[in-house]
Amino acid sequence: MSNDGVNQGRRRFLTGATCVVGAAGAAGAAIPFVGSWFPSAKAKAAGAPVSINIGKIEPGQMVVEEWRGQPVYIVRRSAEALAALEQETDRLADPESEKSVQPAYVDPQNRAIKAEYLIMVGLCTHLGCAPMYRPDVGAADLGGDEWLGGFFCPCHGSKFDLAGRVYKSVPAPLNLVVPPHSYESENVVVIGIDEEAAS
Repeated sequence: MSNDGVNQGRRRFLTGATCVVGAAGAAGAAIPFVGSWFPSAKAKAAGAPVSINIGKIEPGQMVVEEWRGQPVYIVRRSAEALAALEQETDRLADPESEKSVQPAYVDPQNRAIKAEYLIMVGLCTHLGCAPMYRPDVGAADLGGDEWLGGFFCPCHGSKFDLAGRVYKSVPAPLNLVVPPHSYESENVVVIGIDEEAAS
């Protein structure tokens, strides 16, 4: 066998090996590059808008979604629940929502764009516990004065009405937060995009 035959075999082997190693390196570099095109979980948690279909929520029902790593409560209020909002104002700490956090385009009393749907962050403004939805609770369950129902924080006893407005003489200092939101259609709400920006 001649040296030319040996050299040709070595060349083919080295060329093939180099191509394989190069292809593996290119694939290794491409995977993180392509992955960088998609938002990370951290980026999503930082505030990507969330679309929610509210069409199947029954009156009186609450659903919980997530936005920016926080629970968002969506409650479909009945006509009776909306009427009850006017009965409790003298017992509320901020009935007109003047000191509390909500977009300027929501009604300050019912704290919603569409009165029927209450959308708010489900974290107590005292220490960030998750208040429980208690729509029909009275004095027999929680003690003290008659309560028409709403949200009750079991950690330290803060109470909120069905608009997320805080009662007087409880640890929570402010009403529950209403996040920016807009309606994409009759049945789809987008959390994280202001109504004014959407229109």
